[in-house]
Amino acid sequence: MTDVLVVGAGPTGLALAAVAHAHGASVRVIDRNPSPLHESRALVLQPRTLELLAGLGLRDELLSKGRRAVRLVLHSGPRSVPVPLFDIGIEDTPYPFLLFISQAETEATLEAHLSHRGVAIERGTELLTLDQQDARVTCHVKTARGVETVEAAYVGGCDGAASTVRRLLGIGFTGGRYPERFALADVHVDGDLPPERIHSYLSRRGIMFLFPLGHPTPWRVMGMLPADQPDEDLKLPAVQAIVDEFTGGGLRLRDPAWVSDFRLSHRLADRYRSGRVFLAGDAAHVHSPAGGQGMNVGIQDAVNLGWKLAMVARGTASHDLLDSYEPERRPVGRALLRYTDRLFTLAMTTRPPVSTLRTTIAPYALPLATRLRPLRAAAFRRIADLDVTYRHSPAVQDARTIRRPAAGDRLPDARTQSGTLHSLIASPGFHLLLAGPVDAVAHLALAVHRLEPGDQAWTTLRVRTAAQILVRPDGHIAYRADEADTAGLHNYLNRWLPSNAA
Repeated sequence: MTDVLVVGAGPTGLALAAVAHAHGASVRVIDRNPSPLHESRALVLQPRTLELLAGLGLRDELLSKGRRAVRLVLHSGPRSVPVPLFDIGIEDTPYPFLLFISQAETEATLEAHLSHRGVAIERGTELLTLDQQDARVTCHVKTARGVETVEAAYVGGCDGAASTVRRLLGIGFTGGRYPERFALADVHVDGDLPPERIHSYLSRRGIMFLFPLGHPTPWRVMGMLPADQPDEDLKLPAVQAIVDEFTGGGLRLRDPAWVSDFRLSHRLADRYRSGRVFLAGDAAHVHSPAGGQGMNVGIQDAVNLGWKLAMVARGTASHDLLDSYEPERRPVGRALLRYTDRLFTLAMTTRPPVSTLRTTIAPYALPLATRLRPLRAAAFRRIADLDVTYRHSPAVQDARTIRRPAAGDRLPDARTQSGTLHSLIASPGFHLLLAGPVDAVAHLALAVHRLEPGDQAWTTLRVRTAAQILVRPDGHIAYRADEADTAGLHNYLNRWLPSNAA
């Protein structure tokens, strides 16, 4: 019997398998597709996702494969306005930028990471049934050899919007579908198109984007098809017509690697868990690509779930820890649907006055608004997923005085005498940060780090005289106490991590 069976080998499933394996779980990954996807559906890794994947040792490879873009150019008629978005000197993350990297490259990096650790992706393997018992889940899967039985302590459903896992569990997928139809193409572009920029062309009919891609082609085109566009296989001339409409001509598309059309849905799973089976990524939430957060939120679901499944399966954490997954991640998915729906409406509606606002006011107002540093910083943190908090989770706790960052918040990065906070907590597992005259914490099976008064981290963490900050494997604070007495810390560990307590 395996500890974790992962259904679906997209970025969410691969990340779930990698994190669970890094924390000691035995893992199997199945996917009904016979080969990896080569199309680059998602193309952005957000700073928060990079922070989490860095903990798997993937930082350098991802950065070498991706392209950083820090400027948006708005085109409205003959007017082109550069809009600085992310070059604003935020210091609490090592990655104050968006990394443009194709989903295919991200998946290949994760798959290679798993392969080097002896975890092979079982492709052409389809889940047929699952049956939950008290201590296991029995699944029947169809392979080239026939139907086989797989037993697992837990199952992660990461098999996309049409999730078989969700259907077998009978979990509803509430929401709807946008009526618009969109074109997507990865192409070469001839013409005056400055690189390393996101080019956004505004019109009363919506917005067309040209994203810097790098691989397999330099550019991605995304725009709304006309309402009278025939509902048939999309060809490059139809995409060229959209580009000509929005740009007025001058850009020629050629040598496409991928041309497709798609429609968008906005749906949220009614539950993220049923017994020993959990949903993550597109199996739990789908939405418009506004903000570029879909793949990122899926990977963040996976990281949140992966270490919990592994530690519970290995007996190093309380089984109740699994009850924190849905209260922590479903509100994130729900907020994402609301946020992306508003952005989509602003970007694509053809109804006045929104269409008028988009074409006549936005090109002037946005550059002025982005000159306000606090506004730009707030927008960056929202898009970058740096403001996600689990303060209301049942598995986090503050003791007495509450300061920010509090239990449930992401641990910000800051300099220490031995490097940075994020480098201290990079290895798998829980990490305990101590500052000031904290009582002895001998015999704890945790990585313990002491912060000195001269560290920038004291200021960033708002330490006055003493602090105990227990950091989870996903970089969020599990427990914080601003005092020397460690009784509360030991109580927390006895409740949630009994094998780590003294």
